[in-house]
Amino acid sequence: MEVRIPVSDKRIETERLVLRPWTEADVDDFYEYASVEGVGEMAGWRHHESRQVSEEILRSFIDEEEVFAIVCRQNNKVIGSFGLHRSWANEVPEYRNLKLKEIGYVLSKEYWGQGLMTEAVSEVIKTSFGEYGLEALTVCHFSANSRSRRVIEKCGFCFVEEEEKYLERLGIAVTEKKYILCRDLYDKKARVWL
Repeated sequence: MEVRIPVSDKRIETERLVLRPWTEADVDDFYEYASVEGVGEMAGWRHHESRQVSEEILRSFIDEEEVFAIVCRQNNKVIGSFGLHRSWANEVPEYRNLKLKEIGYVLSKEYWGQGLMTEAVSEVIKTSFGEYGLEALTVCHFSANSRSRRVIEKCGFCFVEEEEKYLERLGIAVTEKKYILCRDLYDKKARVWL
């Protein structure tokens, strides 16, 4: 079931990160990480070739209210994005009656390998199932993106299926792996972890 969760008035905090709404003042930080080759391509979009591209996409983030800026607490710099989007599972009969969203994330290459995205995803899961009242979260990654796969597995998502896709923006075919995490399973695991 499609659920709207505007991020314009939301804030999620972890030990090292703050997920907050984007502002126009974030454009330089956004362009800095989004212009690095290989960052956007892991998420299905071409790295930004101009500041103008970053400005246009930043405007859409602000207008659509689906994407958080990921801010590093240590230096107050925007180092990535984290979205709550319509899910592929909205069209799957066994999941379509669940209140669910798909998460998507991108992190500056400079911050890869530090456990930051696992930290962000873990907190978004807790907030989504608690405060936002969602019943499930989905996520996808391209088969070549082993970093994202590790985040997804560490956070308890269950593999559902893979699908071959052609990405027009990049002009390539990819295998996309799809995962889901349902609140009832998460709640059971959380009780075991306590």
